[in-house]
Amino acid sequence: MTSPSASVSFRAPFDGDLREDLTLALQIADAADAVSMARFDAADLDVQLKADASHVTEADLATERAIRSILETERPDDGVFGEEYGRTGDSSRQWIVDPIDGTANYLKGIPMWTTLIALSIDGVPRVGVASQPALGRRWWAATGLGAWTNTPEGTPRRLAVSSVGAISDASASFQSIRQWDEAGQLDALVRLSRSVWRDRGYGDTWPYMLLAEGRLEFVAEFGVQEYDIAALVPIITEAGGRFTSYAGEDSIADRSSLATNGVLHSAFLDLLGATSESRSTP
Repeated sequence: MTSPSASVSFRAPFDGDLREDLTLALQIADAADAVSMARFDAADLDVQLKADASHVTEADLATERAIRSILETERPDDGVFGEEYGRTGDSSRQWIVDPIDGTANYLKGIPMWTTLIALSIDGVPRVGVASQPALGRRWWAATGLGAWTNTPEGTPRRLAVSSVGAISDASASFQSIRQWDEAGQLDALVRLSRSVWRDRGYGDTWPYMLLAEGRLEFVAEFGVQEYDIAALVPIITEAGGRFTSYAGEDSIADRSSLATNGVLHSAFLDLLGATSESRSTP
């Protein structure tokens, strides 16, 4: 099980100690970075098309194998759900991984790609690591332990979303016009762009991390899988923001996402015309 019922909030307290799991996730990210960077911008990189017409590289496959190998040793009783090798195991504890989020960037030699590692417990993402080794950046969080990023000095810095309280003062990332058009939400996107202070399509993981750092107030996209967003949930929520589906539900299985600084979440849902019984704060 990867997604909670509507009655379970992504911000619900957790009684367990997640420090060892977070430490493991960071160690996994180190190993994954070594594998992915070894083939980044390689002239002879092997690239194939999957059944859904998306690209997969030898690095995607090798990176996920490296992640799974560590989990098989360190957490043999946990389930794993990865983009390239699917689901293994049946446990209330499930690691959800995307070895290279942004494969299109990776194969073009563009450094904006991320390895995403999450631990979901009883359907709620509790641990998240987002690592961008080509840029030397990493963000991580676990429920109750805060959200953090690395600094040039090598010391962690705690993350906090912005306190912007008006949509007219907000900065938004919409990912891509094509996404919104294919989802039948182009009118909503135009309405959004006319209402915020600034709108940009930064794409993939990057804008969510900008939101967690307090630099954006809104990110939303469509066509996402659970492994695209699970790791982002604890980072956003521990930074003080809110993460839901486009309809306002605490779910990573709806093929959509909407993240805000929290203060403006309901206002953005109203602006977009999204409706959900779970919109109210639990």
